[in-house]
Amino acid sequence: DRFGALPAAQPLLRRLEGWTGDVYLVGGAVRDLMLGEQPVDLDLMVPGPVDGIVERLGGGLVSHDRFGTAGGEMDGHRYDLARARKETYTHPGALPEVDPGDVEADLSRRDFTVNAIALGVLGPGSGRLIAFGPALADLEEGLLRVLHERSFVDDPTRLLRLARYAARLGFLVEAHTLELARRALAEQALDQVSGARIGAELRLLAAEADPVAGFVTLRRLGLDQALAPGFGVTDPGGVTRGLGLLPADGSRPALVIGAAGFALRAAERAALLNGLAFPAQERDRILDAATAPELSHRLRRARKPSEIAAAVGTRGPEAVALAGALGAEDPARLWLEELRQVRLQISGADLLAAGLRPGPALGRGLAAALAARLDGEAESVEAQLAVALKTAGEGN
Repeated sequence: DRFGALPAAQPLLRRLEGWTGDVYLVGGAVRDLMLGEQPVDLDLMVPGPVDGIVERLGGGLVSHDRFGTAGGEMDGHRYDLARARKETYTHPGALPEVDPGDVEADLSRRDFTVNAIALGVLGPGSGRLIAFGPALADLEEGLLRVLHERSFVDDPTRLLRLARYAARLGFLVEAHTLELARRALAEQALDQVSGARIGAELRLLAAEADPVAGFVTLRRLGLDQALAPGFGVTDPGGVTRGLGLLPADGSRPALVIGAAGFALRAAERAALLNGLAFPAQERDRILDAATAPELSHRLRRARKPSEIAAAVGTRGPEAVALAGALGAEDPARLWLEELRQVRLQISGADLLAAGLRPGPALGRGLAAALAARLDGEAESVEAQLAVALKTAGEGN
């Protein structure tokens, strides 16, 4: 009943009306339903090939690979569909070898017991709840438990998912699972995985609704130091304050990861992010955010709006918000809420039309006019033009 009431379930059930094969809702969506939440994205699993369902859904889902998976958006909702499968690992950290399997085998390959639950939503198994091992008891008790001894060895990225789920759900890590995680870290399990896979997990952690809690959990488990000595959030309250100052167009993940890199040298930050295969634009925003301590010092010395803007320069809102959290809240807030929106009403073309020659003097004149406008000394077009021409002329 809870599943059928989901907005994402209704178009699916409508298009699959009359479907006679089993379809299961699996993983986190079942977990969240049982916790009283409303999952937005649905993971579905079928015991056989997915082609028939993909065709029935009218192209809303697109088949991806030889593993029998499909995914996509339909009626504004995201769906991922997979054939039930079993997995084997040829060596630690390898991508799994996949073969068809049944529902129980599919659940047994999951990362944690609370994600190893399936709910039949169509077909003869409709209404059937299948849980692997102590999944239901762990869900009720709020415990994160791996399914087998080699879980973190086979797939070390589960270490980062452990931190993400523990922070998001507020669950405790079961004692033996914690021991296995620490043993895997001591044996440098993360070195067996590509940087791109670790980076993908770190970005997911930073994109959580409460990323600070995730990074606190990283520190508690020792995972941040495993990524790079010195990396990690040491002042959760400060990062939280920074997120509170960040405007809507800022990147919360960039702010949090930037703050986690405060103790690293600039070259070390860049090397870490490059090693984790961060996209260039995202990497640059993080590196920019990590300059917040120096920016905070400069902002605290600024006295006029133009000095605040000069201190910020080309930095983005993530660096400014963090700088505000580090002791420069008033100037940071002024820049974020007002100063960064201030624009000149004149351009270089106006200065050329007034008789100036092309060259560096134009830039100096426009910069002086903007500073004057920021300080409330050149509100009109005429006043801005006068300041720009005077400054440009003084430079010749």
